[in-house]
Amino acid sequence: MSQKPITPLGWKILEALAERKMTRKQFCEQESIPESRLSNLITGLRPAKKYREVVMKALSISDDSL
Repeated sequence: MSQKPITPLGWKILEALAERKMTRKQFCEQESIPESRLSNLITGLRPAKKYREVVMKALSISDDSL
Protein backbone atom coordinates (compact mmCIF):
# COMPACT_ATOMS: atom_id res chain seq x y z
CA MET A 1 0.00 0.00 0.00
CA SER A 2 1.49 3.31 -1.04
CA GLN A 3 1.39 6.40 1.08
CA LYS A 4 -0.59 9.39 -0.23
CA PRO A 5 1.24 12.71 -0.66
CA ILE A 6 0.52 15.44 1.86
CA THR A 7 -0.81 18.81 0.67
CA PRO A 8 0.38 22.19 2.00
CA LEU A 9 -2.83 22.38 4.05
CA GLY A 10 -2.12 18.87 5.30
CA TRP A 11 1.30 19.91 6.57
CA LYS A 12 -0.27 22.90 8.37
CA ILE A 13 -2.86 20.63 9.98
CA LEU A 14 -0.22 18.13 11.12
CA GLU A 15 1.99 20.94 12.42
CA ALA A 16 -0.90 22.50 14.37
CA LEU A 17 -1.83 19.14 15.88
CA ALA A 18 1.78 18.52 16.91
CA GLU A 19 1.97 21.95 18.58
CA ARG A 20 -1.16 21.07 20.55
CA LYS A 21 0.18 17.58 21.32
CA MET A 22 -3.01 16.07 19.92
CA THR A 23 -3.53 13.02 17.78
CA ARG A 24 -5.76 13.09 14.73
CA LYS A 25 -8.26 10.91 16.59
CA GLN A 26 -8.39 13.24 19.63
CA PHE A 27 -8.90 16.26 17.39
CA CYS A 28 -11.65 14.56 15.38
CA GLU A 29 -13.48 13.51 18.54
CA GLN A 30 -13.19 17.03 19.99
CA GLU A 31 -14.49 18.71 16.82
CA SER A 32 -16.97 15.96 15.82
CA ILE A 33 -15.27 15.39 12.48
CA PRO A 34 -15.00 11.95 10.87
CA GLU A 35 -11.38 10.80 10.82
CA SER A 36 -11.70 9.96 7.13
CA ARG A 37 -12.56 13.59 6.29
CA LEU A 38 -9.54 14.90 8.16
CA SER A 39 -7.41 12.40 6.29
CA ASN A 40 -8.96 13.61 3.02
CA LEU A 41 -7.97 17.18 3.86
CA ILE A 42 -4.42 16.14 4.71
CA THR A 43 -3.90 14.15 1.51
CA GLY A 44 -6.10 16.19 -0.80
CA LEU A 45 -7.87 13.01 -1.88
CA ARG A 46 -11.23 14.78 -1.57
CA PRO A 47 -11.94 18.46 -0.93
CA ALA A 48 -14.04 17.79 2.24
CA LYS A 49 -15.40 21.33 1.91
CA LYS A 50 -17.89 20.86 4.73
CA TYR A 51 -15.09 20.27 7.24
CA ARG A 52 -12.30 22.39 5.76
CA GLU A 53 -13.47 25.62 7.40
CA VAL A 54 -14.16 23.86 10.72
CA VAL A 55 -10.65 22.39 10.80
CA MET A 56 -8.97 25.62 9.73
CA LYS A 57 -10.84 27.66 12.33
CA ALA A 58 -10.25 25.15 15.14
CA LEU A 59 -6.51 25.01 14.39
CA SER A 60 -6.15 28.75 13.60
CA ILE A 61 -4.97 28.14 10.05
CA SER A 62 -5.55 30.91 7.54
CA ASP A 63 -5.74 30.66 3.76
CA ASP A 64 -2.93 33.25 3.66
CA SER A 65 -0.51 30.81 5.27
CA LEU A 66 -0.96 28.19 2.55
